Amino acid sequence: MPSIKDHLRFGAEKLRLAGIADADRDASLLVQLAIAKDRTFLIAHPEYVLTGSEDRSLEAMLERRSARVPIQHIRGSQEFYGRDFIVSSDVLIPRPETEILVEDAIAFLKNTNGKRFCEIGVGSGCIAISILSEVKLVSAIAGDISHAALAIAHENAERHGVTDRLELIRSDVFGSVKAAIFDLVVSNPPYIPAGEVDHLQLEVRDHDPRMALTDEADGLSIIRNLISNAPTYLRPGGRLMVEIGWDQSASVEQFIDRRIWQEPVFLPDLQGIPRILSVELHFMAQ
Repeated sequence: MPSIKDHLRFGAEKLRLAGIADADRDASLLVQLAIAKDRTFLIAHPEYVLTGSEDRSLEAMLERRSARVPIQHIRGSQEFYGRDFIVSSDVLIPRPETEILVEDAIAFLKNTNGKRFCEIGVGSGCIAISILSEVKLVSAIAGDISHAALAIAHENAERHGVTDRLELIRSDVFGSVKAAIFDLVVSNPPYIPAGEVDHLQLEVRDHDPRMALTDEADGLSIIRNLISNAPTYLRPGGRLMVEIGWDQSASVEQFIDRRIWQEPVFLPDLQGIPRILSVELHFMAQ
């Protein structure tokens, strides 16, 4: 019967033939999932022979990964900002660059008397839940147009113990957000131009929800909406934070009316690309 060592070799070769870039890493992760052990066990016990059920489970997962199903969907979760979040094909898989938005939002709320924020496009809930988990005295409203996404966000809120401070609503951008004043509005909107979707990695194009990827236009329509309408929901001096595409900062800057907003800041990702718009409302804007 094949051992862990054998399965790592066979699995990596199968994934390489399917065009998986990091086949060795993914094969290792799938073996860990199949036997419910960590990487240390794989290293310490390469001779371990998988049981029949473990072998069948691994084969099924290798087939899915070979079909370019993301590891996160196979595992059913993704780590984000030090916490594990349930994910599926109904929500965008949390990305590392979005942690920059969360980190800055946490710093803003901790350094002000802020008590309440709003997230537009909650998806898995990773942004709002991470902020609520780190800043204990704030509450939030978070909306999404997808019923399935809201269900997953609710599961994640329960998992991380923030349901008492998070109100989830079905809303298209601000459409169902009742009149309220927030200290902060955050969003990771669909910002990929419709014409670029077909060129994305297969894992993204075929398995992330399309409505979370693109606005079916130039990738800027929801960003424009957020910048235009957020002042209605922000206190003077409140902040809007929005994740944007790698080449969108110059276009987004043109949307900022300096009579309403202070000078915008674009926070870079790990590659130095302007990735997060962070802009505060003038104290006299309202």
